[in-house]
Amino acid sequence: MYVLGIETSCDETAAAVVDDHRKIHSHIVASQIKDHAIFGGVVPDIAARSHLEKITPLVQAVLNGAPVPAQRLSAVAVTAGPGLSGSLWIGLSFAKALALGWQRPLIQVNHLEGHALTARLTHDVAFPYLVLVASGGHCEMCLVRNVGSYLALGHSLDDAAGEVFDKVARILGFSYPGGKTLEAYAKNGDAQRFAFPRPLKGQPGCHFSFAGLKTAACTLFKRFPDMSDQVRADFCASFQQAIADTFLDRYRNAFEIVREAHPTAFVLSGGVAANQTIRKTIEDFAVSCDVPFIAPPIELCTDNGAMIAWAGLEQFHYGRHDSLGNAPNPQWDLSGF
Repeated sequence: MYVLGIETSCDETAAAVVDDHRKIHSHIVASQIKDHAIFGGVVPDIAARSHLEKITPLVQAVLNGAPVPAQRLSAVAVTAGPGLSGSLWIGLSFAKALALGWQRPLIQVNHLEGHALTARLTHDVAFPYLVLVASGGHCEMCLVRNVGSYLALGHSLDDAAGEVFDKVARILGFSYPGGKTLEAYAKNGDAQRFAFPRPLKGQPGCHFSFAGLKTAACTLFKRFPDMSDQVRADFCASFQQAIADTFLDRYRNAFEIVREAHPTAFVLSGGVAANQTIRKTIEDFAVSCDVPFIAPPIELCTDNGAMIAWAGLEQFHYGRHDSLGNAPNPQWDLSGF
């Protein structure tokens, strides 16, 4: 079976064709970074207009690279939330038109479910497994019990980790998105120099709160009006380690909660999963628990069409499809299945 996946939840227009043997046949992501860089973040109206301009040629290019003609696709999967309302409407409307024209099932995918199931696409991980989806807009910890069955353990109470990475990078003078630049500086820094807070560390539960860490970083930055490269590197390393330690603390709590379910793996997914320090911190903990650690390839950590195609394919196996009359849900909760 072959499924076309379309992703337009935020500022990437993406599509891919994936088959049920876990092979990605055609995979394109069109970034909007240059469109939003001057604003220091994603502007919803600009994102929606860019999707409108890019989606037709991008999907056509993906179909041209697929091993079968469009008429032989089994289904069309599309992100229907959470995300920016205007962006979601562009992708969903386009997918509806394709499904109607080809007379194929339409499968609406939760964006976070796409990230959560990516480990099954790349590593064929068995259920149940513990996953943290960490990105610019989300931090979600849950036990993935099956397709469409998720035990929500914790979520962002305020700013998500990726959002804080970008905001702190911005005050340091790094161009948007600044997470990669911050990580590059951190490699030459002393992670013990600055004592950033670890939000909620030591407290029960698995929720996340990074607003206080962001404020602490902004306050500290003001103490160094002429920050040298070494101080900047130490600042980045200390800040990055604070987020890694916070994730580690939440993983510890989550593992205690789901230990009796015998999770098959600790999975880290989403854009923040590209950070090597965070990966290594969680991997070391997984090793200490004698549980495999899985993080998708970096190109599949950020938003992409392959994860949506795969999530749609998994749902298609269970006979799920959606009405062409359904609207997107910008606030779609992963636990709301």
